[in-house]
Amino acid sequence: MLNYVADLDSVFHALADPGRRLMLERLDQGPTSVSELGKSLPMSLAAVVQHVQILEASGLVRTQKRGRTRMCSLNPAPLRSAERWISERRAFVERRLDRLGQYLAEHTETTETIVTSDLPTNAGQSGLHPLKEENS
Repeated sequence: MLNYVADLDSVFHALADPGRRLMLERLDQGPTSVSELGKSLPMSLAAVVQHVQILEASGLVRTQKRGRTRMCSLNPAPLRSAERWISERRAFVERRLDRLGQYLAEHTETTETIVTSDLPTNAGQSGLHPLKEENS
């Protein structure tokens, strides 16, 4: 369980940066070199390498050295774990909201009946608001 949480933390940390998300989107198209990943981003090659290392540490990216070139490829498994975690939270919140909606629907009808039945029959005739107390 602790390892699962650490892995999720690492994935969410990696996804928190817009540059890293752009790198992942590029890797959706297929493997590419680190230098190619950096061409479309406004950062130095050294910064790209650091971002790739974070993506690799999270498990989202795999790298492999081919001669003098480091190739990167997307590993979708950690994304599925994050998606599963988000789906579980969404289902929990939706169930709670459904219960709240049911509760409000049941109690709104009851409350409306109680409030209208408690009003005096001549409430509108005196000029006083039926739910406010007199301060005289």
